[in-house]
Amino acid sequence: MGRFSWVPMDFNLDCRACPRLAAFLDAVRVSHPGYHARPVPAFGDPAPDLLIVGLAPGMHGANRSGRPFTGDHAGILLYQTLHRFGYASAPVSAAADDGLVLTGCRITNAVKCLPPANKPEPAEIRTCNRFLAAELAALPPRATILALGQIAHQAVLRALGLKLRDYPFAHASDHRLPDGRRLLSSYHCSRYNTQTRRLTPEMFEAVFQKIQTED
Repeated sequence: MGRFSWVPMDFNLDCRACPRLAAFLDAVRVSHPGYHARPVPAFGDPAPDLLIVGLAPGMHGANRSGRPFTGDHAGILLYQTLHRFGYASAPVSAAADDGLVLTGCRITNAVKCLPPANKPEPAEIRTCNRFLAAELAALPPRATILALGQIAHQAVLRALGLKLRDYPFAHASDHRLPDGRRLLSSYHCSRYNTQTRRLTPEMFEAVFQKIQTED
């Protein structure tokens, strides 16, 4: 089941709720006719133990391939780590049709569309939050959520109706939510963070070790 994208009931591949993002994707489809260049659905197990929430599709990654964190630098460390911890059938996610399977894990983004300069505006994050809320509502009761970066961390809290100040973001933070689920967070596995060593493979693996350890 993990080889297919999982789409929440109100996910809309043709969503144009954010005019700036819709116009940008229109232009991308003209300049890159072979790209997905639409909202990117979640990928992985429909009933996961772990939901990973990133920020938004990358221009030449998910925006091209149609699968989160696939085909760009940000996915390198993520899929290597997922494979190491038993969630992914292979250490590389190259294309949406490469046969990769996720088991016990699903990956999504706080914002489903590629934003200009990889920077969604606050209003766009809020508009897209309903899709994330639907994904969170569909999770099994004991699922763990891993947010990659502060924006994703805050988007999860907003989607759950929780106050940001009560669950501060920090790398390797581990919060128990009112419904009993866990929200862990990490620095985003972006090219900048990994190349500057703000996030090392060892730091990232330590977060997954925490995920697989009940507190």
